[in-house]
Amino acid sequence: MRPLTSSPESRLGDVFWDLPPSIYYSPGYDIGCIIYIANHTDEPKEYLLMAYLYRGGLLLEEDPIQVYGYAWFTVDPGVYLRLHGTMVFDMTDVDLVVNLIEKETQEIIDSVSTRLIMPTTTALPPAWPTPEVPTTAAIDWSSIITVFMVVMMMNMMTGAFKGKEGS
Repeated sequence: MRPLTSSPESRLGDVFWDLPPSIYYSPGYDIGCIIYIANHTDEPKEYLLMAYLYRGGLLLEEDPIQVYGYAWFTVDPGVYLRLHGTMVFDMTDVDLVVNLIEKETQEIIDSVSTRLIMPTTTALPPAWPTPEVPTTAAIDWSSIITVFMVVMMMNMMTGAFKGKEGS
C-alpha cells in the first residue's frame, strides 16, 4: 500500500488499470494487468471488484475478482493498492468492464473497461519467424574458404622447404 500524493477527494474510491481501451484477445489466454484501487476517504473502506462481459449491450458473464483470496477487501484511508494479476475468459469480441463496488453503500463508485478483440491471426502466441529463402543465386563461401586454406597451407609448406635448403 502506498500513500496518495494528491489531496483526498470526496469520492468513496477510484479504480484504474494499465490496459488500453482495446486489446487483441483469444479465449483461454491470460490477460495480465495492474489494477489500482484508491481510497480517498478518512476511514477504511471495503470494496469489491466485479468483472462483466458485454456484447452489444447484453450481459454475458459476471464474476468477482478475488483480491488476496477474498471477494471483499479493505483499503486503508488515503492510500491505494496496486494489484498485479491475470484474468482469463472463454470468449472474445466483448467489452470487459470492471466495477468497483463500495460495501457500505453497495453502489458502483467507479469502473474501467476495455474491448477484447479477436486477433486476425490464429496463432497465439505468435509463431516463430521463418528464415527467408534467397531468390538470387548465393555464393558458396565454404568452398571458397576451403580453396583459400589449401593455398595458405601450400605457401607455408613451400616456405618450410626453402628454409631447409638454405641451411
